[in-house]
Amino acid sequence: MSRKLIFRFLLVGVILVFVSSGTALAAGYPSKPITMIIPLSAGGSHDLNARVFTSIIPEYLGQPVVVKLMPGAGGQTGTAAAVRAKPDGYTLIFTHNYIDQLQPLIEKLPYDTTKALVTVWRLNYAPPIVFVRSDKPWKTLEELLDYGRKNPGKLQFAHSGNWGATFTPGAIMLSKAGVNAQFIPYKGGGPAMAAILAGDADFHLAFPSVVLPHAKAGKVRLLAVAGDKRLKEIPEVRCFKELGFQGGVMERIIMAPRKMPEDRLVILRQAFRKLYDDKTFKNMMGKLAENMESMDGPEYEKLRAEQKKEYTELVERITGEKIKGK
Repeated sequence: MSRKLIFRFLLVGVILVFVSSGTALAAGYPSKPITMIIPLSAGGSHDLNARVFTSIIPEYLGQPVVVKLMPGAGGQTGTAAAVRAKPDGYTLIFTHNYIDQLQPLIEKLPYDTTKALVTVWRLNYAPPIVFVRSDKPWKTLEELLDYGRKNPGKLQFAHSGNWGATFTPGAIMLSKAGVNAQFIPYKGGGPAMAAILAGDADFHLAFPSVVLPHAKAGKVRLLAVAGDKRLKEIPEVRCFKELGFQGGVMERIIMAPRKMPEDRLVILRQAFRKLYDDKTFKNMMGKLAENMESMDGPEYEKLRAEQKKEYTELVERITGEKIKGK
């Protein structure tokens, strides 16, 4: 056998070794449970949505996905933990667009989510719903806001944290309506909902999976959908666009430390893609009254890049101040 032929055999062998080792690396992930940080408290819409997808996606990953609730500082506690996590694909975060893109415009944070985190998948999106306890006197959103205008500082707004997914649409609404209200922060949508049910605050904004069961039970009264269109589950409830207010949609997103290996990121995205053909997943999400409009990681990364200008203008409108250096 000639030297040239021997060299070719050796070269082919080396290439096969590299290809097979790369495949083995991808196939070996995940080899242990994955931790899914939720930077919010129990009982909110993220918690409820996570219970659904983390119970099914192990079928496509071969390993459990363990939820770790880390509320605090409007989502910053859990976000900081995800940013600091080893970028090996075993620590993810289930967060939303307001924590990811809006908070950095308001506060000086020890991290830059745009640089530190990459999108695995957008699970869905949803507009919150404005509601009051059923024994409150307000039958419509107009009545609630009229009371607030006539009684400055008395209307109590329970929200899930400053510049969060319920705070922001509510703040926009109150600002445009000319209402001076008390802003009462809670560590997530669950505690804020509990405050409303206990009579500790006047109104709140919550997502369909959280508030619709309470509405069906007659415990709360729905006043408006904080979006651009009515929801099919409650077609009688008007939306913000009809009432002259700007909508506020929350994007639920699964993210990972940006430096994680690309092949592992691909495996995660493939698993989430398979969820949307899973009958059990569809059925369970339907029971939560949550939509099924997902978006893959690369597509959402493009949307994420476009959000900065939108959120900058939004914050400036609420605060009345220009944001410098953003």
